[in-house]
Amino acid sequence: MIKKANIKDIKKIHAMVNGAASRGEMLPRPLGELYDNLRDYFICEEGGDIIGTGAFHICWEDLAEIRSMIVAEPERKKGIGRLLVNACIDEARDYGISKIFLLTYQVGFFEKCGFKIADKRIFPQKIWSDCVKCHKFPECDEVAMILEEI
Repeated sequence: MIKKANIKDIKKIHAMVNGAASRGEMLPRPLGELYDNLRDYFICEEGGDIIGTGAFHICWEDLAEIRSMIVAEPERKKGIGRLLVNACIDEARDYGISKIFLLTYQVGFFEKCGFKIADKRIFPQKIWSDCVKCHKFPECDEVAMILEEI
C-alpha cells in the first residue's frame, strides 16, 4: 500500500536510504533533512513494514524532483518502485507541475518509467541548492533524467 509517510516512519526511511547509500545505490540523506522534508515522502507498507520509499520534492514553479527512491532488496521486481514513481507523478499533476527530474544510478528502471537522460546543467535550481553541498560536487557520477509534459 502506497501512502504518505508520517513522523514515525522517518527513522525507518533513514535506515533504508542510508543502507542503499552504503551499497552505492544512492547518496545518503542526513536524518535532519528527512525530518525537514517529511511531507515529500511516500512509503510502501506491507504488514507494518516499510518495503519501499521515495520523495517528491518541488524545486521551482514547473519543476520537481524524485529523491531517495528505494525498494527493499527482497521486494524488488514486484512493481513497488513503479507504484512509488506513479505516486510522485500523480502528485506532480495535482500541483500542476509539468516536469520531474531525478539523479540516479538506476537508469534502466527510470527509462522504463518514461524518463529520458538529460544534461545536469539544465537544472540550475538543483545544482545551486543541493549539489553544491554534496561531497561528490562537482564530480557527480549520477545520471540526470527528466520526464516532461506530465
